[in-house]
Amino acid sequence: MSNKTSRFLAVAASSLALSLGVAYAAQPGGAMGGPAGHGGWHGHFMKELNQLHGQLNLNADQEKQWQAALDTMKQTRATERANHEQMKQQFKSMQQQPILDLNAMHAAHQKIEQQDAQLREQSANAWLTFYNGLNDQQKTTVSTALKQRFAKMEQRHEKMRERWQHHRGAAPGAASAVKP
Repeated sequence: MSNKTSRFLAVAASSLALSLGVAYAAQPGGAMGGPAGHGGWHGHFMKELNQLHGQLNLNADQEKQWQAALDTMKQTRATERANHEQMKQQFKSMQQQPILDLNAMHAAHQKIEQQDAQLREQSANAWLTFYNGLNDQQKTTVSTALKQRFAKMEQRHEKMRERWQHHRGAAPGAASAVKP
């Protein structure tokens, strides 16, 4: 398998994990909880995720894999939030020193980043296990949903580029020619 193909598969797998994971975490009672889970794009995306889940007609084993992936993602999100809070507290403490120890700050940040990367990898692997347990028809359904999601993301990015270009005083049509 070429590097380009494996990178594409890794991005697609990560997108699946993140798309499914973020939507689940945003639901009421999910890892993020709170008002964001009750509406806005989080609520809309959760509705899309629930529709996808219903379309897949999962058997008992696939449903277990779905739930395992959701649980893994939920645990990942909760741990990442705790790590972020820990790092924030460490940085506040370090800022009390007369001379900042940038090496210590960097090391703390790197440690958290590595832990979070491992957690995200576990979550991605759980979603890949789920995906790999699907039949071709189910994979086609997931693929179609992801392609639609990618298209929506690209549309939002294009709108942001146009707004950014307009804000900077460039012609709105020039946004597509400029790559960030």
